[in-house]
Amino acid sequence: MFSHGQLIFAGCFFIAFVIAMIFAYRKDLALHKKFYKGNYKILIGFLLFIGLLFLIKIFFKR
Repeated sequence: MFSHGQLIFAGCFFIAFVIAMIFAYRKDLALHKKFYKGNYKILIGFLLFIGLLFLIKIFFKR
């Protein structure tokens, strides 16, 4: 499906991308702490909403 060179490129790109994201996140960590307090509540609400949609789907499938 993919050539050996494409797989090597994808692996190197992924590693470089993750490293760049780590550096960018560490650089902006102070801003994240200041402006994004309590964003975990939004994440929990979103996950609960998605879970509720799956439960409704399962309930109405039967």
